Amino acid sequence: MKRARSYQTQKWLTYIAAYAVLTMFGLLIIFPFMFMFFTSFKASGDVFRSPPQLLPYSVQTASVNGETVPLYRVETPEGLRTLALVDQGALLVIFASVDDPSRTFERAPRDAKPVGGFTAQEQITVDGETKLLWEIEEGGQTLPVFELSRGRMGVFVDPDDPQVTFDASLTDATPVERIDLQIQNYQRVLELQNIDRSLTNTMLVTILVVIGQVVTSVLGGYAFARLRFPGRDSLFVVYLGTIMIPFVVLIIPMYQLMVIVGWVDRIAALVMPWIFTAYGTFLMRQFFISIPKDLEEAALMDGASRLRILWQIFVPLAGPAIATQATFTFLYAWNSFVWPLIVINTGNFGNQVLTLSLMVLQGRAAESPNLVMAGTTIAVSVPLLIFVLAQRYFVEGIATTGIK
Repeated sequence: MKRARSYQTQKWLTYIAAYAVLTMFGLLIIFPFMFMFFTSFKASGDVFRSPPQLLPYSVQTASVNGETVPLYRVETPEGLRTLALVDQGALLVIFASVDDPSRTFERAPRDAKPVGGFTAQEQITVDGETKLLWEIEEGGQTLPVFELSRGRMGVFVDPDDPQVTFDASLTDATPVERIDLQIQNYQRVLELQNIDRSLTNTMLVTILVVIGQVVTSVLGGYAFARLRFPGRDSLFVVYLGTIMIPFVVLIIPMYQLMVIVGWVDRIAALVMPWIFTAYGTFLMRQFFISIPKDLEEAALMDGASRLRILWQIFVPLAGPAIATQATFTFLYAWNSFVWPLIVINTGNFGNQVLTLSLMVLQGRAAESPNLVMAGTTIAVSVPLLIFVLAQRYFVEGIATTGIK
């Protein structure tokens, strides 16, 4: 009994440790996507804050004398209060006396003179840290000091009673913030780079490529799996060997072909060259070979044609393989970048796809990473959703590829 309890305890501890490790790695993997998603809802100033924060925040404001001003938490003689900043005063530097570091002075930067001049300013070491030596006037005497900190003084008022004012350093004031999703970032992105048109083009190209590849793969796979004709196996080996040809080798001849047929800078150039795939044909052939021949022979004896056998028997049975092929094709067509970059002019906004628009957006909105992240989120969300919904077929396709 005691041994059984010890085994159960060890088993549960193993499960807990395994789930803890998997959760940790899962969070590490998903963190870049979370950062991208939340950054897309931030304001431009919130992106560059230090230290960085994951969630989007914005400073709360109040209306004082008809003006919208930010709110801060300020330490006052009455305690910590929420006040409105109505004026940012001059920059002040806090100096400490060299003879007595506990004695501090507030001065404007222009009121301090460097000891030895700016080109050869003297230095001292305080608590192991090197400090520049300055001189200030205090009570008619010149005192040697070093800089402790600097900050800007602000004039704060009570939002409910603007007549009550306080002077405090902005360094010691904490902004009053709240989580604020800047949903308008997505509208700005759509207006800035015409991404709505690019999104429509990308959907159109992806749907046409997926339909084209699935149809040609089903027809080719059935022909190589079930029809007998001279040179079938040799032709299949040659066709399958085209998978090993690098895409960079095909770029120039494909572009020349597009020039000849007049498809440069047109949507047709993004669809027609990609409706045939050796991988899809191989995938369908391997699946069709696994279907018992008895079904086909029985249908032939009943007078069914080859086309009817294909669409009424083989295609319904090949649902997992077709879904796998459609998933792979969708992810590839949606994320295609090199070929659209070559065949579509970046100035042709009417025929651009999403990947090209994001490239241009990255340059136009370089100072606004939040807008770039918003465009990236739009581009990533659709294939991510498709992958999650078709994950079972995606994984199954890896096993199906090796079926003989």
